[in-house]
Amino acid sequence: MSDAILRVNNLQTQFQTRNGVLKAVDGVSFEVGRGRILGLVGESGSGKSVTGYSILGLIEAPGEVAGGEVLLKGQDLTRLKGEAMRRVRGAQIAMVFQDPMMTLNPVLKIGTQMIAAVRAHDKVSRKVAWGRARDALAKVGIPSPEERLDAYPHQLSGGMRQRVAIAIALLHSPAVIIADEPTTALDVSIQGQILAEVRRLADETGTAFVWVTHDLAVVSSLADDICVMYAGRVVETGAAADVIASPRHPYTAGLLASVPAEHEPGERLPQVPGSTPSLADLPPGCAFAPRCFKAGPACTTTPPVQTFADGRSALCHYPIEPVSCQPLSSTSTTYRSAS
Repeated sequence: MSDAILRVNNLQTQFQTRNGVLKAVDGVSFEVGRGRILGLVGESGSGKSVTGYSILGLIEAPGEVAGGEVLLKGQDLTRLKGEAMRRVRGAQIAMVFQDPMMTLNPVLKIGTQMIAAVRAHDKVSRKVAWGRARDALAKVGIPSPEERLDAYPHQLSGGMRQRVAIAIALLHSPAVIIADEPTTALDVSIQGQILAEVRRLADETGTAFVWVTHDLAVVSSLADDICVMYAGRVVETGAAADVIASPRHPYTAGLLASVPAEHEPGERLPQVPGSTPSLADLPPGCAFAPRCFKAGPACTTTPPVQTFADGRSALCHYPIEPVSCQPLSSTSTTYRSAS
């Protein structure tokens, strides 16, 4: 992607434990361009949230970013420390957490917090900062933004608090926003509203989003591109429409096969057998092999990254052959029999 705003190259994050070094992020690479949304998908424990924290320099001991590059408009964020990183974080790249109360202070009014966030990076008057805060709330679809600035977080609904968190991330018009499962705890109708607002914001402002989620249904309606992670590694990347229509990695196929919307009411959902392996005891070669319906003799060795004609790639010895129609019925049958 020649116009990429954010490039992550061979990112490696590890944690020192009693059982040795755990590689939570192991050679992750991806790119996201201006105004585009990248869906970072995987089960719990796949490393997707740690990847987001690593990009923003939020990994604390006993963890560390052990290698790789995080290039934001050409600047390597992994080389920035202390105050230099704080000047970038929030201004050029921001984060929206799963729980908005990780962003909001419960004893301060929304306006007080947003004004402080503006003035942390821009030396403007309180009046100017208040105006920017009001405009940011209006931008994310919050009605009567002046009244909301005078409210405390507990006076707002969960969906409204999450909109406030997104508005705070937008205060300085950052090039990139990392969103760590920000709609998981919301009901479906509010989730849909926020997803629509995010899509509109990406299109209108040019802000790029890295949307961390385990929900492929969300990604299919929101993202331009998909990056699937398993056990700290990227196993498949590509345009969202292509990955959803015809997955090349067996793990991606398994995730898609278990989406409830693809099955009749009352029908038993297929599942990927087994569970995500412990990072302290990964199998040799391909970490997904013990759960994979296509596993073969070569899977005991490290799988290669295979790149296909449509620009997609998969970390697999035996990738699924492309199909011209929705493959969920066939992969559902495969995983049902395997489980």
